[in-house]
Amino acid sequence: MHFTFKETKEEVYAAQRVSKHVSPHLHNALEIVCVTEGTLEMGVGQELYHMEKGDVGFVFSDIIHHYQVFSEKTSRADYILVPSSFAGVFEDKIQGYAPEYPVIRAGQIEPDVYNAIQAIIQMQEKDSMIVQAYVQIVLARCIGKMELVEKSCVGSDDLIYRTVSYVSGNFRKKFSLEEMARDLGVSKYVLSRVFSKTFHRNFNQYLNDARLGYACTRLVNSSDTILDICLDSGFDSQRTFNRVFKERYRITPSEYRKLKR
Repeated sequence: MHFTFKETKEEVYAAQRVSKHVSPHLHNALEIVCVTEGTLEMGVGQELYHMEKGDVGFVFSDIIHHYQVFSEKTSRADYILVPSSFAGVFEDKIQGYAPEYPVIRAGQIEPDVYNAIQAIIQMQEKDSMIVQAYVQIVLARCIGKMELVEKSCVGSDDLIYRTVSYVSGNFRKKFSLEEMARDLGVSKYVLSRVFSKTFHRNFNQYLNDARLGYACTRLVNSSDTILDICLDSGFDSQRTFNRVFKERYRITPSEYRKLKR
């Protein structure tokens, strides 16, 4: 198990896709998920929430979450990620709070919510002004149906949670296992066991997974040079980046970009 971090400054991601297991991760975006077929389990903090067709889930910015699919049948969902600024008058709530129960059942959803979600999904070119308008329609209809709590109430203060949070906020910088352990107030041996026993990766593998996840998002969703993406992702050289990338994905970053586009 490992996490990824996705930076979504002014980028919009919107697509319907087959649901699959997604390891714990966080990002500074608002994420909206609408199940269109089958079932989906949405994990927020340490809780797991079951979703069925028509249910809509919300993950506010900077909240660790993950997805699991238990059914053997195909499951699909609409996934929308937008900057929290797209929430308009709801931005303060998105940044400072989190839903105590982040799933709204299909029976409580008005038709214009589904219409707005589909409009975003089906847009060929994501016009940010139009996307913002649709997102605010969804929030206007749904945010009043959720009990909001302080973000500190969501998740956990245990070492696993703090480990994910630390790497997510620092993976683009250079730091060592010893430095991370010192910042978390534990020994490097304890932290090393967290990586090996919980995530089944050593520190360097876990850190590279985070950097690669971010790099893949940039490769697909931007026209930035591979060197810029490499350095922004936390790698110290393009040579290292290419080697680690090819070891993981069996293709080069350039080939990955062409394939995914």
